[in-house]
Amino acid sequence: MTDFDLLGIGNALVDVVAQADDAFLAANNLDKGGMMLIDPAQADALYAKLGPATESSGGSCGNTMAGFASLGGRGAYIGKVRDDQFGTVFRHDLEAIGVTFKTPAAQEGPSTGRCLVVVTPDAQRTMSTYLGAATELTADDIDANLVQAATVTYLEGYLFDPPEAKAAFVRAAEIAHAAGRKVAITLSDSFCVDRHRASFAHLVDSHIDILFANEDEILSLYEVNNFDDALQAVRGQCEVACLTRSEKGSVIVSGDEVHVVDAEPAKQVIDTTGAGDQFAAGFLFGYTHGRGLAESGRIGGIAAAEIIAHYGARPEVELKTLLPSG
Repeated sequence: MTDFDLLGIGNALVDVVAQADDAFLAANNLDKGGMMLIDPAQADALYAKLGPATESSGGSCGNTMAGFASLGGRGAYIGKVRDDQFGTVFRHDLEAIGVTFKTPAAQEGPSTGRCLVVVTPDAQRTMSTYLGAATELTADDIDANLVQAATVTYLEGYLFDPPEAKAAFVRAAEIAHAAGRKVAITLSDSFCVDRHRASFAHLVDSHIDILFANEDEILSLYEVNNFDDALQAVRGQCEVACLTRSEKGSVIVSGDEVHVVDAEPAKQVIDTTGAGDQFAAGFLFGYTHGRGLAESGRIGGIAAAEIIAHYGARPEVELKTLLPSG
């Protein structure tokens, strides 16, 4: 038995989620539904304009780890923060939900990163991200003991921009596979895939066992125009591919197996922030607890349905109370 079911490696960001209308987006030159990188001055200026907001340890992978803990999974996290107020918030919040976080805070360099999320009444989220200290993660920050102690190591695609992070991913994958563990990745964003298509394709083919991608991301990765072509392209590139399609549910591909999993009914659609992150949490919980691929996909759908029914990227109820028995 491993010490941890899941080790997440990602952008250590504080998520700041606030509600606003389309006029606010226009006034601040924000591209609705998109994600743009901003500098420290822009981050401070936009933060000052936001209304009441929820703040929590986040980033895509951090949200997945929160969902995983809510399901009852044993999780750990590797990510870079600074020794500042946001860094303290991030560490305390993550540890408070039961996720082990041992990465030392940087004592110099950029401040802790944050993701400012504006949610409009139609449930679209528009993200402005200052990566800050998160970009300073290197291969030296990969704790080999943690990787060896986790059943699955989960990599966040958003972290893939700096060359040092690519090296960190490869190091983590090599350590995991040498210990007989599995490696998963989420492609995170179609624009991220556009920037690093060749590197992502090589990483998936050479180092990844479990791939998470939504429809736009998988179409971008293989430069095809329809989902069926993307499904055929990814087949055989990794052990398992989990392809999410919003209200159409998900498709889980593993060799000759193809499982089409219907979307779980949501009480309402309020905020789509974190739906993919929670799908990954649910699937990986099922996978690391001996559930089959289809059942793991259903657990992913349950977690995603909970998250879109309210504001914010963290579960409002203990996800484990929503699980089917088995």
